[in-house]
Parts: sequence; C-alpha cells; structure tokens
Amino acid sequence: MTYETFGKLEVAKPLADFARSQLAPGTDVGVEQFWSSLAQVIERFGPSIRASLDERDDLQARIDSWHRNRGQQSASSADFLRSIGYLVEDPPSAAVTTAGVDPEVSRLAGPQLVVPVDNARYALNAANARWGSLYDALYGTDAIDEANGAERSGPYNPIRGQRVIDRVRTLLDSHFPLLSGSHAEAVSYSVFEGRLRADLAGGVSAELADHAQFVAYTGDKSAPDTVMFSKHGLHIELIIDRSHAIGRDDPAGVADVRMESALTTIVDLEDSVAAVDAKDKTLAYANWLGLMQGNLTVSFTKGGQSIARSLNSDTSAVDPAGKPLTVRRRSVMLVRSVGLHMETDIVRLDGQPIPETIVDVAVTAWCALYDLAGAGPHRNSHAGSVYIVMPKLHGPEEAGLVRELFAAVEAILGMAPNTLKMGIMDEERRTSLNLPACIAEASERVVFINTGFLDRTGDDIHTNMEAGPMIPKAEIKASGWLTAYEEANVAVGLAMGLPGHAQIGKGMWARPDDMAAMLDEKVGHPRAGATTAWVPSPTAATLHALHYLETDVAAVQADRAESRADRDAEIEAMLAPAVLPPDRELSPGEIQRELDNNAQGILGYVTRWVGQGVGCSKVPDIDDVALMEDRATLRISSQHIANWLHHGLLSEEQVVETMQRVAAVVDSQNEDDPVYEPMSSDLATSIPFSAALALVLEGRDQPNGYTEPILTAHRRRQKAAG
Repeated sequence: MTYETFGKLEVAKPLADFARSQLAPGTDVGVEQFWSSLAQVIERFGPSIRASLDERDDLQARIDSWHRNRGQQSASSADFLRSIGYLVEDPPSAAVTTAGVDPEVSRLAGPQLVVPVDNARYALNAANARWGSLYDALYGTDAIDEANGAERSGPYNPIRGQRVIDRVRTLLDSHFPLLSGSHAEAVSYSVFEGRLRADLAGGVSAELADHAQFVAYTGDKSAPDTVMFSKHGLHIELIIDRSHAIGRDDPAGVADVRMESALTTIVDLEDSVAAVDAKDKTLAYANWLGLMQGNLTVSFTKGGQSIARSLNSDTSAVDPAGKPLTVRRRSVMLVRSVGLHMETDIVRLDGQPIPETIVDVAVTAWCALYDLAGAGPHRNSHAGSVYIVMPKLHGPEEAGLVRELFAAVEAILGMAPNTLKMGIMDEERRTSLNLPACIAEASERVVFINTGFLDRTGDDIHTNMEAGPMIPKAEIKASGWLTAYEEANVAVGLAMGLPGHAQIGKGMWARPDDMAAMLDEKVGHPRAGATTAWVPSPTAATLHALHYLETDVAAVQADRAESRADRDAEIEAMLAPAVLPPDRELSPGEIQRELDNNAQGILGYVTRWVGQGVGCSKVPDIDDVALMEDRATLRISSQHIANWLHHGLLSEEQVVETMQRVAAVVDSQNEDDPVYEPMSSDLATSIPFSAALALVLEGRDQPNGYTEPILTAHRRRQKAAG
C-alpha cells in the first residue's frame, strides 16, 4: 500500500487523494491541518481504546473462570459481576438533555432502514424511502395472498390489483374515516372552506370524521392532484390522476396511495459492509460525502433500461388554510461507525495501525460539514446535527471515551460543542446490563438506543461459553434473558428521558420475503413503546409504517413510564444464560439439523463476503427460507457451533464434514451468479471456505466472538489472489 506522509501520520494514497480533491475544497478545514490534528487525537485516544479492549479480555477470562468453578462459588452472578466491575450501579439521576435534534429522531415514530454505504444505489434507495407506494408494496409481496386468481406472476393482474385497492380503502376507512360512507364509495375529492370533502356514489358527500387529519393538498381545490392525511405524526398521500393506468379505472381517480415510511436511515460502515482496505473505505467515505453534499448519483441498467438515480427533492403543497408548506421526501440519515475493536492500516501512526473508529468518526464528520453549511441542494439535518451511531460498546466507560472522542473531533473541525450526536447500540451484554450508566455518559449527545438482538445473542453465547451448551438457536428468541433485555431497553430509555430527545429502537426483521408475517408480528415493536424498528428494504418500511398508524407510540410510552419494573429483577433475568436444562438431551438428528442450518448460514454469507466483498446478503436457510445475513447473524451461528463443539455435542470431524457437504449445497444455490466462484470444486484452496471453517473452529478464541478479524484477513487474501 502506498502512503502519503503528514508528520507522524501516514495516510493511504486513495484516502489522501480523496481528502485533498473531494473533501477539503468546500470546507474551511485544510488537509495538512486535519491530518496533523488527527495525529494528536490518535495519540490521545489510541492507548485508551486499546486499554478498554484489554479490559474486555480480562473480564471475559474472569467470567470463564467463575463459570468453570461455579460449584465452588457462593456469590450470585450479579454479585460476582459487580465485584469485578462488569456490572455498575445505575446513576441516581441523569436525564437526557440532548438538544438540536431533528423531529424524525427526537419525537416522531416510524421505520428505520439500515443500508451499506459502499453501495451507492442501495444508499440512494434507502435515503429516498421516506415515501413508498402502498399499492406497490402490497401488490408485490405476500401481504396480499394469491388465492382465487390473484397471482403475482406475469403482467399486471387486475384481480390482484383490485384486492390491493380494496385493502388500501379499508386502511383509509380505519385510520382516516369519513363522517359517513366509505372511501371505497368516493368518486371525487375536493377542498371546501379548508376541509376535505369526498363526493360519494349516489350524489352525497362526506367530510373526514376528524378534520385535523387533513393536512395538505396540491393542485386545484375543486380537483386536487394530491391529498395528504396525518395520524400519529405520519402522513399518507392520495395521488389523483385520471390519466394514469390505475387512476382512470378508479371512481375517484386515485392512481396510488403513498405512505410516509423510513423516517430515518442508518448509512452503515459496519456490519453490512465488507471494507478491508483503503480502496474499499475511500469508496464508502465518498458515497457518504455525496449524501452530505446532496449530489450523489448512480446510473444502472434494469430490465434493459438505463436508469439514473439521485436524492429526491422536497416538494411543495398547501395546507388547509391555503398557506404553502414543504414536504420532506428523504430520510434523515445517521451514519454507523465500526466498533472500537477494529484496527486499520489505511492510516498509520509511527508506522503502526490505529483504531479504525477514530478515522470513521473524523472523516464522516468532516463530510457532514457540507450539510451543516447548507452548501448542497438538500439538507439532511435542519437542526444542525450530525448523527453517528456507535456499535459494540462495552459499558459506560467506553461510552464516555467515545463522548470525549466526539468532542476532540468537533474541535479539529471547528464544530460547535455537541454537534456530533451519539447513537448507542444496546447490543453487547455489558452495555445492556449497564444501559442507564451508558446513557448518562452521553446525556448531552445521545439520540438513539437500539436493541441489536442479533449481536446481543452472539455476545451472550460467547460470554457464557463456559456456562454450558446453549439451547438450539431458534429457541433463544424465546429465552428469558432476551425477553427481559427487550423490555428493559424501552423501560430504561423512558426512565432516562429519551422521548423528545432520542429514538428508542428495536432490531431487524430478518425475513425480507415474508411481509405477511411481518405485518402480523412486527406491530409488537411500536406496541412495546419503541419509536423505531429496523426493516430490510424500502418495501418493508412502507408496510411497517402501517404499524405506527395503528399504534400511538407516545401514548404507549406515557403509560409505560408510569410503571417501572424492578431493576434488580430485570438484571437477574438478563443474566440467565440460555443453556440446555440438565434434564434435556438433544437427539443426534436434532444436533445435526442445527449444525446443518448454522453451516448453511455461515457458508452462504461468508462466500459472498470474502469472495465478492458483499457485506449483507439474502441467504437461504436449510429450509430455503431467505434470511438477511450480516456479521451479527454470522456471529451467532459461528459462536453457537463453537459452543456445542466446546461442550462435546459436536466433534471437529463432524463439523468439518458438515461444512464440506453444505458447501456444495451453497454452490448450487449460487449457480446463477456469473461472478460466483464455487467452493466445493477445490475446498483445499477455497479462501471463503477456509474463512468459514476458521470462524467455527477458532470461534471460542475470538475476542467477544467477533468475526471481523477472520473475515478481513481472508478477504484481503482473496483480493490479493485476484
């Protein structure tokens, strides 16, 4: 790798060139100034970050020893963890005071997308997913069944289309009812004296039961082009166009119904990205810069047509009183850094790699200066903030360390204090147990907590590796600790005063093709009091948004805030590992099926991560159910096999044989991919297969069970091999 030198700092040539030619020119931050100042930040925080990683290892060793000698221990798990500093006392009072937060983050409730920043097309799709077509989302998914002639295959199916229209009219009647009649009877809409009027079949007319739900329109009052309603802070928009293929057959001319969907999007540098060198990382930073400048574009071919994509522009409308208003058409974007455990050589200090987090925070914040200055055609944060999500923090000391890092970066970029806002991923066991103290450490910056139940499960397996063999992976979702963890996240967020300042979030729906099931199940997130939850696609965001029309999250939070669970009982429940009960013995068939399923997920994901540099994939499980896989799901599967291997439920020979057999299955699932390189044709030389095997056989020895070191090393080998 070629470097450019700035004093003690060496910067990889692609990154140095990017900073000089694309990043610096539109800001008041000079290249020499930035890198020399960053060197001081690295000197200050590098040793502290490495010390925190050493502390993680030391605590894990103590926990391993305690589990191995549990029969000789008299102290409870909680008492032991307090004695070693793993578990700390909750702060007596430290309410969140974060200011300058956009309403999409501070008080509105709605879906959240997570998108890899290294794919410009996907990033633009996500940023533009603030609005989505309900017609398209229902028509194109299993949310509408295919019985009685309503199949999705082939050209437009009018039977299926009518079912979609009927479903949407029922939704309108449920959430935006008329004083009499139904939206299904409407033959036209108009605005009269600041109120919406629906003319119904039979010559009668009706107004909305709640006039306040009508918030905007475009076009002529007597025949508007669009009509917009609002409920619980979310909007829904009727598109009226009698020349449209759908609108001309609709009695009221309604051509589409658009739902306000992804209020926020996490633009990801972490688990959904495979960035292992300066070229990869610079591409990621360049895409983030384009989003912050508002000028990111991409061209691609789809269905034989050339398509150009850019960020959506805001649109104008008129409120019921006739006053103009602006309708936001883009998500508010947060950016997620890598965790503290990652090191990089794209920047070196005195010839040595440095914590990658420092580079991520500093460079992404530098990019955001364009948005703060309003220099581009679009604004991300009208409140003047930069939202950086920090993953995989272990406890309050690390949250405090990141707070200080943010302040140091603000200083070198000339930002006002507390411009950089912190999202705290509540995804590591030590953070979830100490969440009040973690929030208190960032009480002036925190804008987000989120239950990353996938990483949380992987960490729980690794932390309790010596406690015994775990129950089958699918059963962990119903375990007591996970239920307590999900409930505690909301309870702590409310007790710390997050409403009005920050999001309380829930994790990902991992089955992107199962939208009917999502509509049935994911309503539990807003009903639990969460203001946001992750979805895998813009379509899923549009459908999940219906749950926030159904649920008044603010009212749920107000009710829950009145009753606080017993904190000691909460912690005890979260500490119980999901180990097999002594009286339960798994059959050889159960064990093999679990191993097959885990091996399938690992190989299906790793072959794309290592072989193609794809950080997030839709991978079929052993039953051919497509699941979204990223490094968090990989962590669970690899740690689960490592746990069973450690406790003798599996042998190394059985694991290797299974991985070899399943590799051929994964190859067959990818045979239509023209750039896919099969593993099974030569397992001995397949770098992706070698990585997958290492993740399992070396899983117990990986710090906190993280997969990144093995993945990164093998991806670099793959790239070097061409």
